[in-house]
Amino acid sequence: MHLRKPIIAANWKMHKTGGEVEEFFTTLLPQIKDLKPQVWVAPSATALRLAVKAVHGSYVLIGAQNIYFEEKGAFTGEISAPQVADCGAKFVIIGHSERRRLFGENNPDIKKKINSAASNGLIPLLCIGETLEERKNHQTEHVLKNQLVSVLDEHFEGVIAYEPVWAIGTGQSATSAMIEEAHGVCKEILKKLCRKGDQIPVLYGGSVTPETTHALSRTKYVDGALVGGASLEAKSFLSIIRGFTS
Repeated sequence: MHLRKPIIAANWKMHKTGGEVEEFFTTLLPQIKDLKPQVWVAPSATALRLAVKAVHGSYVLIGAQNIYFEEKGAFTGEISAPQVADCGAKFVIIGHSERRRLFGENNPDIKKKINSAASNGLIPLLCIGETLEERKNHQTEHVLKNQLVSVLDEHFEGVIAYEPVWAIGTGQSATSAMIEEAHGVCKEILKKLCRKGDQIPVLYGGSVTPETTHALSRTKYVDGALVGGASLEAKSFLSIIRGFTS
């Protein structure tokens, strides 16, 4: 049983033009208004203002998929926390495994991004998770602890998303037992590390689909989901929302 409303967050990655964003919310919003869920959506930076306008008056929060840790300067192609906040966004995804793997983000960079987000009124949604090799070598707990301790301090007030790297976009999903164990580890670390650690939600991400939602929503220590591919279609995302809020 969840003590708080679960958060169902969408990471659209590099998908959707402006028209597709409008079409998505036109379809989704009438279907969720009576559920009053915590629905968060992170579109591409080009659609932030449009998405904020599209969800006006609803319970949906819009966020960015990434920020740079500097607030202004000669950083061609980057986007800052003040710029994201100026668009009306409320949260930002930080440390996604694709950012770590493809763009070389490291823990010191991620820590600075978290601090910049918080100082500009954005909720940091920190992604952590182990690779397949690390899991096979029984290093999951060590990896999660390192990724949390290296970037958080006692003042952190945000959201954690546990995303086993081997399950992202692969169609593979961790078992309920794996998820419960990993989330339990995260929650114990957060309690010791942060003053409000027992209040920090821990979401699960990694090939979340309507088919896996029933078991996931009933897994101990799971406070919601960070959804990738299945969030691109309003129908499948709605199924996941209903699976967590029914």
